[in-house]
Formats: sequence, structure tokens, C-alpha cells
Amino acid sequence: MADQTPPMPAPPHRHTLTLRDICSALVESGEISQQDAEKVLTANLGAATQDGRTSPRHPLELVAIAGITSLRDGRTLDLDRLTGWLARWAGQDYYHIDPLKIDTPAIARVMSYAFAQRHGILAVEIRQDEVLIASTEPFKTEWESNLRQAIRKDIRRVVANPEDIRRYTVEFYQLANSVSKASGSQAPGAASNQNFEQLLDIGSNENPDANDQHVVKIVDWLLQYAFDQRASDIHIEPRRAVTQVRFRIDGVLHNVYEFPEHVGVAVTSRLKILGRLNVAEKRRPQDGRIKTRKPDNSEVELRLATMPTAFGEKMVMRIFDPEVLLKSFEQLGFSKEDRERWQAMTARPHGIVLVTGPTGSGKTTTLYSTLKQLASPELNICTIEDPIEMVEPAFNQMQVQTNIDLTFAHGVRALLRQDPDIIMIGEIRDLETAEMAVQAALTGHLVLSTLHTNDAPSAITRLMELGIPPYLIRATVLGVMAQRLARTLCPHCKAPGEADEQAWQTLTRPWKAPVPRQFYHPVGCLECRNTGYMGRAGVYEIMTLSDHLTRQINDRCELEQLRLDAYKEGMKSLRLSGAQKVASGQTTVEEILRVTPESQR
Repeated sequence: MADQTPPMPAPPHRHTLTLRDICSALVESGEISQQDAEKVLTANLGAATQDGRTSPRHPLELVAIAGITSLRDGRTLDLDRLTGWLARWAGQDYYHIDPLKIDTPAIARVMSYAFAQRHGILAVEIRQDEVLIASTEPFKTEWESNLRQAIRKDIRRVVANPEDIRRYTVEFYQLANSVSKASGSQAPGAASNQNFEQLLDIGSNENPDANDQHVVKIVDWLLQYAFDQRASDIHIEPRRAVTQVRFRIDGVLHNVYEFPEHVGVAVTSRLKILGRLNVAEKRRPQDGRIKTRKPDNSEVELRLATMPTAFGEKMVMRIFDPEVLLKSFEQLGFSKEDRERWQAMTARPHGIVLVTGPTGSGKTTTLYSTLKQLASPELNICTIEDPIEMVEPAFNQMQVQTNIDLTFAHGVRALLRQDPDIIMIGEIRDLETAEMAVQAALTGHLVLSTLHTNDAPSAITRLMELGIPPYLIRATVLGVMAQRLARTLCPHCKAPGEADEQAWQTLTRPWKAPVPRQFYHPVGCLECRNTGYMGRAGVYEIMTLSDHLTRQINDRCELEQLRLDAYKEGMKSLRLSGAQKVASGQTTVEEILRVTPESQR
């Protein structure tokens, strides 16, 4: 059958696109009707300005504001779809600007900010023999010869979203300028220590705003950028000649930026001042906190941790967003059955409930969300943590301070004199802490805590290895939940595909779960930054200690038999729980195999 798609219209005589040019071309290419075009042209949307600035919007933005439906597929013509259409009209590639993949210092050296602003262009990639230049005016060419002569490389034109070009032109050049000015504060050939001493003098002032203004701008950009990219951690890592910045997004680290060595030292010092750390102390690890605001004005806390390395002081900032840390059980990824089993355990008046899993598996989020659900004016909830992950007004929180011998065990002992109903212990690491948790449970308190084990049944043998007698475990432990975090498929681009039967059999061995009617696979789009995944959800293995299982906890306790009997009583392994999420189209077999331990049955 012949292609019925109308040909793209001829380029306009004028180089700068007007709203009439865009509307006429959209009609001619069969995207919108003449009636819709007249509606856009007479809507007087051109009077609007962007972000309070006097510069008018790009014609594509005016069409996008009108919310017109495409005649081709019935979908709304948003700005990204319109930009893709403009790229096809111009015969150029459509380019999505991913700030995590932009070499900001390099692109700022290609052309001046004034030149980029005047022509509405932005360098987005620098290759060995060519430079990619993004614009929203694909028919304007007068700047090409001058730029080609200046950079002595070929130019390849691409079309990008006008909002992105406007935003990132300002952000990238401001950042590059701040880094350049911060670098310039050090005399050529001077040792980086001299710049550090200068910052020390500034930092000794009680007012943190007394820091170098360029360093302040860099730090502000770094934090706002991390919030914008949904990062959970910011890593600032000194290398031999540079300082590397990486973000952890959905559990995976991404390179973001490289600062000159002494600029990295200045940024770390600025953050230490904000976190009320000792700026002069670089030989010992330190911990601190910063409370700030996201672009939407909501509050967020950051936990700072420094560590001396071969090339200087490394800093990691963990971002604690209340919207992320305090979620409903459905948002966490609990199935209906998981939720019922978990709530049955945590609703008991006294006993020990344990959450297990490696670092970064979401144990803290589960505990905070559970405590938030349990909190009421009638209950006194007390926590002992190392450190306090997020300050929550509904709890009474205490932080471990080993320098004054305030350990988990000593903290629990103190909490027991505070008339608590529920106690949360950040982690059971040693016999003394475990004994205090047992003592608290025996005296009528509900104790929630974490352990580092691969699965739920192993928590029982871990307590025995620490030295807790089996009869005390039988008397106090109500249940154990093991968990992992798996990336979930992006809802905007996931697509059905063929099943990998062998991988499915590996995942569900030995339960022989039926193959789902439909498998979904990651595709990648603008929303998920072409990863195919967006966000994470928990997979859970919940073991409730019934009378039958409790009787097996003795000096001759066999872990494998305990695990088998737990399966018979309804416990689903982590992999089987993950298989249910695969079957419901939430994630992939490969992702569950990546994050869960091999089945032990």
C-alpha cells in the first residue's frame, strides 16, 4: 500500500520562523486542520512571556500551549512532539538534551554566551571531527561560517526543544563561569593549599554566606541539579588532577561533572560549612546534616559523610526527601498479601520485628513508613539511630554517639526509662544490642530493627550466632522481612516483547510458576533518560513465626528446614515475589535476577 503521508512543506522564505510559518507547515503536512491553525493564530498567545522575561515564546511553544490534537494519531501535540516534527521538516536530527551527558566546560569553550544567546544555539556534543549544534531555528544559517572558522571543525545541525535550549544555555554558561571564576581565584602555579587556607579564613566567619560567591553558586547548582534528576546520593570524589561528581539515580551511579582540583576542595569546604563540620579536619571521617529546599519549595534533608582518600577528602551526600522516605505500603511495592502479613506482625503489642537486607535495599524507608503508619497521639515512639536519617516530629529520635559511649545498647537502655510503646533500633550489630532488644520485647515493648542477612530465615540463625539463646528468640521474635529494591519499568515507554523462557525458569526455580501471558521490556524515552526504567519498588520475603516454626528454633536448628517449612506456611522467596512483579508488568526478569540472591530451595 502506498504511503499516504503528505510531503513536508518547503522551507520558509524568511530564515526566522514565525507562528504563521509553523501553522501553515503543520496544516500542509497534515498534522492539524486549517481551523485549528486559525484558532492558534487568533489566540493572542504571543503576548505571553517566559519566566517573567520580556523575550517572547518560540512559535512551537505557542502551538503547544493551545493543546491541539494531531490529525494523524489523535494525540496532543506537546512541545517535544512538535520539536520532532520541526526536525523532520528541516531534515535534521531531533536531539534531547540530557544534562547528565553534557560536558559543560567543553561546550562553553565552543562559543561565547553572548553568541549562543544572540543566535539561539547551544553546542551539545564535541566529537573528534565535528561539533553538534542544537537550535530551534533550523533554517537560520548566517552564524555557521563564523563558528566553523573559529572552532575549525565541521558543524552538524540538530533541533532541540526551545524550553531546554533556553534553560540549559543559562545554566551551563553560569556554571562554567562560576567554575572559571573560582579557578581564577588561585594564582597560576600556586599550591591548592593556599586557596584552601583562603577558604578557611572565610569559613571561620560565623556567616556561611561569606564564602566566595562563585563557589556558593556551584554548590547551589549541584544541589538543585541533584533534586531535578531524582538523585538519592551525590558523590564528590577527588582524583589525581580533578574532582569528579557522580549522582546515584534509581540505584545506579552516573558521572555528572569534573571540577578542577582546587575548585573541588572549595566545594567540599563550602558543604562542610553548611553541614557544621570542622573544615580544618581532613584526616578523620566526619558526619553532618544540611536542611534545604527543593525547587518546588518543599524541605529536604541531606546527610553528609566525609572520608580521607589518597587524593583528598571524599564526600557523599545522601538525600532524604520526605516524599521518598515516608510512603504508603502500596507506593513501597507491597502486594495485598505482603501488606496483610506485615501489618499483622507490626500490630502486635510487644515482640521483635526484623527487616533484613544489604545496604541500600530500602530497610530504613520501610521502617520509617511503618512507624509513620503506627504513630498516634496515644503512642510514644522512640528511635535510636546511627545516624538519624530524617527528623520526624511524630517520633522521639536519639542518635548514636560513640565518642561519648552512647551506643545502640546504651541508647536502648535509656529509652526503656522513657515509657516507650514502640522502639526502633537502627541496627542490631552486636550481642549487647541484641540483648537489649530482647529485654525491651520481654518487658512489653514492640521493637523494630534491622539486620544484615541475605534472606528472612537467616535472621534467626544470625541472632543465635550473636549469642542470643534460642528460648529467648522463641519468646520475642514475631517475624522477619527480607527485602530488595528493583527498578520499575518506565510507564511511558515499556513495550511487550518475547519471553526469555530460560531466564523465567531460572527466576522461578523450583516453584515452576506459570509463564506470564505477556512480558514487558525496557525501551527508553525522554522521561526515563533512555534507561527504560523509572523509580524503584521493593520485593519482599516475609516470614511470620508461627507455633510450628517457633518450635524449630533450638540448639539443633536447621536453617534449610526452617526455610522449607516457612515456604509451606506461605512465605514467598524474594525471587518469587519479584516474579509476581514481572508477571504484572512492573519490572523485568533480568532486573529481579540482578537484585535478588539465588533461590535456596
